[in-house]
Amino acid sequence: MAPVRTAGAVATLLSIAIVSYFLFKTETTQQKSSQKKKLQRRRNGLVAAIGNTPLIRINSLSDATGCEILGKAEFLNPGGSVKDRVAVKIIEEALESGALAEGGVVTEGSAGSTAISLATVAPAYGCRCHVVIPDDAALEKSQILEALGAAVERVRPVSITHRDHFVNIARRRALEASELASICRNENQINGNDSSQINDHSISEEKQNMNFSREYKGGFFADQFENLANFRSHYEGTGPEIWEQTGGKLDAFIAAAGTGGTVAGVSQFLKEKNFNVKCFLIDPPGSGLFNKVTRGVMYTREEAEGRRLKNPFDTITEGIGINRITENFKLAKLDGAFQGTDMEAVEMSRYLLKYDGLFVGSSSAMNCVGAVRVAKALGPGHTIVTILCDSGMRHLSKFYNAEYLSEHGLTPSATGLEFLGLS
Repeated sequence: MAPVRTAGAVATLLSIAIVSYFLFKTETTQQKSSQKKKLQRRRNGLVAAIGNTPLIRINSLSDATGCEILGKAEFLNPGGSVKDRVAVKIIEEALESGALAEGGVVTEGSAGSTAISLATVAPAYGCRCHVVIPDDAALEKSQILEALGAAVERVRPVSITHRDHFVNIARRRALEASELASICRNENQINGNDSSQINDHSISEEKQNMNFSREYKGGFFADQFENLANFRSHYEGTGPEIWEQTGGKLDAFIAAAGTGGTVAGVSQFLKEKNFNVKCFLIDPPGSGLFNKVTRGVMYTREEAEGRRLKNPFDTITEGIGINRITENFKLAKLDGAFQGTDMEAVEMSRYLLKYDGLFVGSSSAMNCVGAVRVAKALGPGHTIVTILCDSGMRHLSKFYNAEYLSEHGLTPSATGLEFLGLS
C-alpha cells in the first residue's frame, strides 16, 4: 500500500504546485495590467504633449542652398528639448520592469538637457530626480533643475574613467538610494523617529541633502548613454514622425551625437524604410566620433599619442561630442560624417536668429551647420532633415554671452553664410 500513498502524496504536491503556479501567474498578470493602466493614465497629462513636434522649413538655409532643409522643432516639447522623449521612455520601461518603483529616485549624470527632461517628467510618474552635473555646464541649467525640484550635485569635469566623473557619481547615488530602501524594508522601522538614522545605520549628511531620506523607495540610474530605451524612443517616435511628416520624401538626415540615441534611432528607422536615405553625423571639436565613422578609429595619430588638449571635449557646444562608443551609438546606420567648428556653430546661431527668428542652442546650431554641409555635398533639389534639439534659453551664460565668447576668440562677425562658403 505504501506505493499508493506515495503516489497520492506526489499527486497532491503536484496539484498544489500547479495551483500555486497559476495563482502566481494570475497575480503577476494582474500586477502588470495594473501597472499598464497606471502608465496609461500618466500619459494623459503632461506626457501626452511630448513628441509629434512640427517639422519646419528653415527658410534662409533652404533658399541659400537650393535644398529643402527641415528642422524637427524639439524645443517645443514641454521640457524644452528632444530629451523629453528619452526621459519618458527610460522611466516607463524602468517602471514596467520593476527596476524603478513609484516614489523612487531617478538619478542621472547629465550636462543638462536630459537632466531637465527627467526632472520635468519624473513627477508625472510619482518619482523624484537627483542629477549630477559638471560644474562647467551653463549655470542656468542647474537653476532650472533646482526650480523643477530636482536635487542637483555639481562636480568638477573629469575623464569618464575616473570614479568621480559625473556619470559614475550618478550611478553610485542610485545604488545608495537603493541600499537605504533595502535597509528600510528589512528593518521596517526608524529608531526614535530620527531621520538621520535607520535602525542604527547612520545616514551621512551628504546623502540626506541628496533627498534620499524622505522616502525610501529605492533609486534607479537612468544611464542615458548605455540604456537602449534612449535609442528606442527615437526609433519608435522621432524617426516615424519624420517619415510621416515628409511623406517618405527625404534624401538625408544629419545630427550630432552625445549619447548617440537620436542619430541611431532615427537613422536605423529611416534606413529600414528606404535604404537610399543618406544618414550623417556632424561632430564638434574634440570628439572622436568623426574619426570613428570615417576612419574606423577614435583618434588621429596625434591624439592617440597623448597630445590632446586638456579638456576631453575642446568645444563650447554642450551635450554633443564624445570619445567612446556607447551602446546607443553602436546602432547608428551612417553613410558618413562631417566636422563642425565652434565658430561655425556660433555664427549659425546668430544667422538663424537674424533671418529665421530661430533662437536655438549650441547643438541645434551645429546640426544646422551639418545640414548645410550635406546640402553642399548632395547639391540642390534634395530634402534634408535635422534636429533642433533645444532653444537658446538654457545657453545664455556661455553660448550667447558676448564676454564669454570674446574670451574664447569666438565673437561672431559674419553678415551671411560666408563662414560656410556660401554668399
